[in-house]
Amino acid sequence: MSKNKFKFDEEELKILRDFERGEFESIRNFQNEKKQLEKAAGNTLTKNKRINIRISSRDLTRIQKKAAKEGIPYQTLISSTLHKFIAGKLKEKV
Repeated sequence: MSKNKFKFDEEELKILRDFERGEFESIRNFQNEKKQLEKAAGNTLTKNKRINIRISSRDLTRIQKKAAKEGIPYQTLISSTLHKFIAGKLKEKV
């Protein structure tokens, strides 16, 4: 077996070990399952509501600068931050 050039984190190594031990099973009706998951993902990511908020010009300028550093539109940064917060992936600093 040739030496692997890739660096894996712990989760990836676990998946690789499980795969090599044959612990994965094929999904029955894969195409149907794939379509359902794609639809669910699309519904999750659909932005179908518009809001207006008032924030200080200083905060907006800082958000715009941070977004520019990340290479994304500032509205996307705001939306992503709000999503992470309500999903529990971003904690309020007390």
